[in-house]
Amino acid sequence: MKMMTILGSVAVGVLLTSAAFYFFGFFKDTDKQLILSKEWDKTFPKSDKVDTHKVVFKNRFGIPLAGDLYLPKNKGNAPLPGIAVSGPFGAVKEQVSGRYAQTLAERGFITLAFDPSFTGESGGAVRDVASPDINTDDFSAAVDYLLTLPEVDPDKIGIIGICGFGGFGLNAAAQDTRIKATVTSTMYDMTRVTARGYNDSMSDEDLYEMRKELNNLRTQDAQTGIHAKAAPLPDKLTGDEPQFVKDYVNFYKTPLGFHKRSIGSNGAWNATSALSLITQPILSYSYSIKNPVLMIHGEKAHSRYFSEDAFKKLTGNNKELMIIPNANHTDLYYKMDVIPFDKIEKFFRENLHK
Repeated sequence: MKMMTILGSVAVGVLLTSAAFYFFGFFKDTDKQLILSKEWDKTFPKSDKVDTHKVVFKNRFGIPLAGDLYLPKNKGNAPLPGIAVSGPFGAVKEQVSGRYAQTLAERGFITLAFDPSFTGESGGAVRDVASPDINTDDFSAAVDYLLTLPEVDPDKIGIIGICGFGGFGLNAAAQDTRIKATVTSTMYDMTRVTARGYNDSMSDEDLYEMRKELNNLRTQDAQTGIHAKAAPLPDKLTGDEPQFVKDYVNFYKTPLGFHKRSIGSNGAWNATSALSLITQPILSYSYSIKNPVLMIHGEKAHSRYFSEDAFKKLTGNNKELMIIPNANHTDLYYKMDVIPFDKIEKFFRENLHK
């Protein structure tokens, strides 16, 4: 299986918007180099129960990350639980993570949907790069930011990772003990799928040949100064594609979920990103997560085995796997009657405590 297929099948280009950059009230003006959209350019309707503010914060690598902070309008004076949200892999905060964040803000949480490093409105000189280390730290950087806000209870911080950022979120929970509760939705282990293909279909020889191809591309990148791209999602379907590719195209390439800054909608991943994904498995220490974890997946999702296998490695009696009947992978991106928000709210209310 070619590397282009592996990343391309979940590929999800990125251009910084030219609209004005702004901050509100008490939010920290941490970096004025990013230019953030001023308009409401989400793929979901704006709630009249929530206030939304653009924010910028940095990860430990110094990369500025762009986020949308959602606050309940009736938040009162007492500090509230804070939740950081990111994903899917190749999506932007205007597509899926923002939908989750806004909905939970309506239910009384302070939430932060953010673009990972090198994507969307976030910084990073080379665009469209994925990194197990950096993308894990992006979650901890979001926690850092939430902990600077007086409106957030510092003892009640959770995260939600969606699709590929479900895997990075689990890795962050293993790394960062400040994360008191973790939800993954339609989780992908990007390191496993990149190294082994879907359903672990690649042999060791396949993997070696892919590494050779990737390193040849890296040489080419160095010689030309141009970063080769993995295959993007097709703009049009032939009808012969696997169902999950059809589902991705139906979301990312149509008005349902298209966004100009999304790699899935309008670009392709940097091809050599796969090198670190191959050799740095992100779930090696997931067994060490002591805080509660809720994993949600669709019954009919092609990716269901990622959550099932990851769940088996979790220890303790405060872990739960919830399978949504008849749902596929992308149903949990946008279908409000499928995403179990009641369950997610209940999980955080029960587990975000001192």
